[in-house]
Amino acid sequence: MQATVDTATLHGVEALPVEVQADVAPGLPVFSIVGLGDAAVHEARDRVRSALRSSGFDFPNARVVINLAPAPLRKHGTGFDLPIALAILLATRQVATRALGAAAVVGELGLDGSVRAVPGMLAHAVSAARMSVPLVGPPEAASLMAVVTGLDYRPLGHVGDLRNGALHPAPGTDARPPAVGLEPDLADVVAQHAARRALEVAAAGGHNILLVGPPGSGKTMLARRLPGVLPPLDPLEVLEAALVHSVAGLDERSVLAGVRPFRAPHHSCSLAGLVGGGSPPRPGEASLSHHGVLFLDEFPEFAPSALQALRQPLEDGCVTLVRADGRVRYPARFALATAMNPCPCGFLGDAEKQCLCTPDMVRRYMGRIGGPLMDRIDIRVRVDRLPSGRILDSGPSESSAVVRERVRAAREFAAHRPAPEDQSVSLSAAFMLRPAARETIVSLANLGALSGRAVTRMVRVARTIADLAGSEFVEEEHAFEAATYRLAEETP
Repeated sequence: MQATVDTATLHGVEALPVEVQADVAPGLPVFSIVGLGDAAVHEARDRVRSALRSSGFDFPNARVVINLAPAPLRKHGTGFDLPIALAILLATRQVATRALGAAAVVGELGLDGSVRAVPGMLAHAVSAARMSVPLVGPPEAASLMAVVTGLDYRPLGHVGDLRNGALHPAPGTDARPPAVGLEPDLADVVAQHAARRALEVAAAGGHNILLVGPPGSGKTMLARRLPGVLPPLDPLEVLEAALVHSVAGLDERSVLAGVRPFRAPHHSCSLAGLVGGGSPPRPGEASLSHHGVLFLDEFPEFAPSALQALRQPLEDGCVTLVRADGRVRYPARFALATAMNPCPCGFLGDAEKQCLCTPDMVRRYMGRIGGPLMDRIDIRVRVDRLPSGRILDSGPSESSAVVRERVRAAREFAAHRPAPEDQSVSLSAAFMLRPAARETIVSLANLGALSGRAVTRMVRVARTIADLAGSEFVEEEHAFEAATYRLAEETP
């Protein structure tokens, strides 16, 4: 007696199709699983046996072999529990084929037969929708499935429910659940007009930003308010960002509500924790920040190897992990926000406190970041401490909602800006630089001995500033402001 049930295994943020083939034959009672499954897959034997018996089904007193095909593909996770159980029930004729139909199945089993969600439910949903087959899974995941267009989701809360006949589609739900919690508001930040302006430019163009200043000047406070001035995620970005969170086993509700991800790992974060890795591979903080913000506080305190691993994702928008058994790719298109002290003691350049660091200490401190990574940071701004009286007497500042509206308008202006007709035009023509703006960038780039990448990024920042101003051309003042962001803290 044989039966086959379709499921999938996670590979990056994709769910690759897998066939669960069950063979029940006379012989000594044996329950074996073959097909390169990990420890969690092999532990399914005990969970499936207990779940079937608890649900009133008979576990066959025979030789039971489960094959996970294709055999060379590594399988991992507890999502194979339910398809294995259903394959055995179909093979022993305890459940009619019509109860399941041509559906993909995923879910973890409790010992009582209950069905639970597993990491990557959205990836399984996308795979099922792509193959135009229904997906059978736990009821708790039904509310997340509305973001996947064309999916027929059929919830199964308990294995014993299969006795009731065919499974029915879940009722429609709102694809955008309400956001959880409140975002920090930029109105809480007193003064710091230069830093607020830099934050607005970074949000409008998706630029990387570095905030440099003494302790207590408000660097972290500013950076944590960056997501609040970013426009909400569009439907495609929602699905892409939610997929990464789903694969990592994290709560997707905030992302599904359109709130951009904000990740702020501690500086003790390892290389695998920052860019991904492990066995089986998991997305790191860079990928969990996809379409959002990755904030690295105490920037130089991160391990140099972890920081240098960010260089490729910043350029390519993805993380590619290469292992002996294959390659795994995770999306990682994020805006990098960083904050740091100007020196080990924190008071280099402070108007009130004297710095106690030697020049050699400052060089070693800055050397932990490395020139190539600093070259990829578009905006650098100094955040100085405010006088106590000004902190106590200042009223509310401009709110995040007001700034977010300007950022949205700038992005719309950039989206509707006509592209150059000739694709072979120069960078100046492509970004519509006025002659005076071009000369400003050239002279200041030569003054700072900037690399080609730095010059290109400076031009992009100038283009963003012009978009914020609603200007079709990049004027001289836009170019000068962009240059100050690049050169003002060239050596913090």
